Amino acid sequence: MTAVLRIMIVDDNANTRKLTEAVLKQHNYDTVCACDGLDALDKLDNIHVDLIILDVMMPGMDGFEFTRTLRSCGWEIPILMVTAKESHLDKKEGFLAGTDDYMVKPVDDEEMLLRIAALLRRSKIAGEHKITVGNTVLDHDSMTVTTPDGTVELPQKEFMLLFQLLSYKDKIFTRRQLMDELWDMNSDTDERTVDVHINRLRDKFKNNDDFQIVTIRGLGYKAVCK
Repeated sequence: MTAVLRIMIVDDNANTRKLTEAVLKQHNYDTVCACDGLDALDKLDNIHVDLIILDVMMPGMDGFEFTRTLRSCGWEIPILMVTAKESHLDKKEGFLAGTDDYMVKPVDDEEMLLRIAALLRRSKIAGEHKITVGNTVLDHDSMTVTTPDGTVELPQKEFMLLFQLLSYKDKIFTRRQLMDELWDMNSDTDERTVDVHINRLRDKFKNNDDFQIVTIRGLGYKAVCK
């Protein structure tokens, strides 16, 4: 049985908390709410949380200070900042503080859910330092792939692309999903870049008997283990 993922909503506006909570529960997430950064820190001492949706403008401890505090203590919980502050400098401060993603109000619920799913996948991948598929071992720390033929070190994007696909075997990823998760949601890079990296991986592992990267026509790619 799959464990229910818990998301913390940190916002000083009670209506926003309730609305966000309703959307998340509708999509089978567990939730816990906090009215500001200090309240959130208190609750994090006693509750496991998989991701935090964080407002910036709050009394007591704002979102920037809260994020800096978490990161300085070594907490790596994914953080999605949601705020009305949309200037380049505000976004820069958010990312420098340690947020993982940033959305500007008013928030589109569907986009928020997609970003949450992407952040949770990245978090899962980061927590798994190695993946073993048959006789093939992917080592996240060294960016290497070891097979009976030896060990090769891959460029970062190629490694993360292969790691992503093999972390979710048989799951179809669209090119856009892979771009958003491995490059950047606001990247100007063309989606055909994904095709180039896939072709390089296929060429490097064409004799690998443990997995195959399959093209799903009109959709994207998935990894199939043999």
